[in-house]
Formats: sequence, structure tokens, C-alpha cells
Amino acid sequence: MISNCFGAFNWCKGNDGVDDQPQEQVIATRTFSYNSLRSATRDFHPSSKIGGGGYGVVYKGALRDGTQVAIKSLSVDSKQGSHEFMTEINMISNIHHPNLVELIGCCVEGSHRILVYEFLENNSLASSLLGSRSKYIPLDWPKRAAICHGTASGLRFLHEEAQPNIVHRDIKASNILLDGNFNPKIGDFGLAKLFPDNVTHVSTRVAGTVGYLAPEYALLGQLTKKADVYSFGVLMLEIISGKSSSKAAFGDNLLVLVEWAWKLKEEKRLLDIVDPELTDYNEIEVYRFILVALFCTQAASQHRPSMKQVLQMLSTEVHINEKALTKPGIYRWHSLNESSSSSQVKKQNKYENPYVTSTNFSGTDIVTEMIPR
Repeated sequence: MISNCFGAFNWCKGNDGVDDQPQEQVIATRTFSYNSLRSATRDFHPSSKIGGGGYGVVYKGALRDGTQVAIKSLSVDSKQGSHEFMTEINMISNIHHPNLVELIGCCVEGSHRILVYEFLENNSLASSLLGSRSKYIPLDWPKRAAICHGTASGLRFLHEEAQPNIVHRDIKASNILLDGNFNPKIGDFGLAKLFPDNVTHVSTRVAGTVGYLAPEYALLGQLTKKADVYSFGVLMLEIISGKSSSKAAFGDNLLVLVEWAWKLKEEKRLLDIVDPELTDYNEIEVYRFILVALFCTQAASQHRPSMKQVLQMLSTEVHINEKALTKPGIYRWHSLNESSSSSQVKKQNKYENPYVTSTNFSGTDIVTEMIPR
């Protein structure tokens, strides 16, 4: 059945502020009854659960026509989650891209708020690559490179082609889902913000996940597209190293993943970050991918490339100007143990490497030469 659902989302207005008053907009998407989704999940049986956290639980289900779906049920007690739920409906129902999860429909019935998505066979990147060994799926380098490329393609679409442009705000391994062929799809748009053409940045509450937060956003609440670029850089380092940015620490000083990568670069042993599970890979290509990740995580947001530039560097054999690379920004949340237990961030804290470097920078400074194939 097709019907209208009323959603609410925040439009970012002006150059340095955000209108926090929700605006209603009518959208058309398929709606499901609560009883039909109960049937699809065997009354939301625990054995059907495939994920959770944030604002609800995700179940695997089968519709009456046999279609397998992922059913995201919002926690009834989450008042804040209701806003994110309606935001997600508006965001994802109006945009379509091969690297974005497809919204099939929703249920808005009584106190129930449920989203129905396409089912992706290989779950999330966090589960298949960074999770427990029981769920671990070996991913060779071509698959990992394709995941980086596909995620970058989806982000470029959100930043430059979606109208209005969209900043996701929560790019992380658990929000990158993998289909049967390990093609990546970005999911969970509950924290996303719209960026109309005349908006360069907004000041907003800090929301996201420890280990992926850009320092200028975590400290000052200044949100730009470059916050997503930073998160993507961290994600790339996770894909290459096979280590979680929020759960692992390195060396005697318990360095976070980005710090560790920078230390290895300074010691001229950058390839030591590569996952030991990867035994056969193109060292030149992997080295280039690591450099791209480091460019994405630079402390100064204006030094980071756009997602269009990132995609270019990932898609083409280029000579990257390492001399243009500056130190990464490091955001810390009290301690590593507290970070791993408190993933959702909604207040500000201290970070290292303030973005005090020059603003006279162009993304073209990164790439000095294109190498013909």
C-alpha cells in the first residue's frame, strides 16, 4: 500500500546557524502495518535480530511476497530518536544511488516507528571485518579497495549531487552495509543534515561516534562536509588495518588509529599498518590509499580534499604530493575504555592538534601528476 507519511527534518539556514524548528513535509513511501512486520519477523523474535544500538534494533524479516528485508524498530522510549526516525525517512526516500541503502517503506502506527530497508546479505563492515571472529569474513585487497571506492562514491553523491546536499554526520563501519557481492551501501541517515547551496557550514549540537569525529566539529560544533571526509579517512584506515578506531590502541602510549598511522609514516614504515590477514596486495596501491586516508584526517578541515577529489585519487593512479600532508587532528574522549562503551557523542570535549595551519590551500596541491594508464 502506498500512502503519505508526514516527516520532519532540519533545513540548515544561513551561513552560520541552523533552524532547529522542524518543518513538516509530505512524502510518499510504502507503508506497512505493525502486524505485517510482526509476522515478517516472527513477532520480532530474538533470533531474527541482526543489529542494534543507537536508537533501536534491526531484525531480518521476510515480506509476504518472500522479499527479505531489514526492519529497523525505533525504541519506544527514545524521544530524541523520533526526530532522527522522521529525518531518516525524508532523507533516504528522496535520494537513490547504488551505494546508498534503499528504503522500502515504513510503519508509523501508534507508538511504533519502524523503517523497512533492503536486506544486505553480508551485514555491516563492522560485523564482517572488525567484529568477533565468529562473524569474520576474509576480505582480500580488491574487495577492500572496492569498499573504499564505493563508499567514497556514495558520499560524493550526498555532498555534491543530492539536492539539497547532505552531510551524513555518522560515517562509520557499522553504517557501511555489504551486499552479497560485498558492494558497500551507506545506511542510517538519522543524524544527517541538509546543506542548501548557499550554506558553507552550520553550528549544531555534536552528534556522532567516538573514533570518527572531526576535531573542529567535536570541539566547536562547526559542521561542514569535511567532517564526513574526516570520518571517511578513519574508515579507510580501519579497512586497511582491520582494526577498529574506537576499540584498539597501539604502542606503549596507547595511540588511536590515526595517531598510529601518522607515527608509522614518520618512521617510514607506513605499510606496517596493513592487516596481517592481507598477504597478497599491491603495495604501491595500498600505500596510496593510506596516504589518501591521512589527507582526509588532517587537523585543518580546509586542508582535507573534497569527496570528488578523494574519489579521483582512489580511482586513478596518481602521484600524490606527500609534502602537502600535515598532521592529523586527534579528538579524545576521556579514555579508550570509556570511548568504546559510549559510542554516541552529544557533548564536546578536548582534542589535540588544533587546526591552526594556513588556510591558503587547494585540493590540487595534493595531486602533482596524473599517471596515464
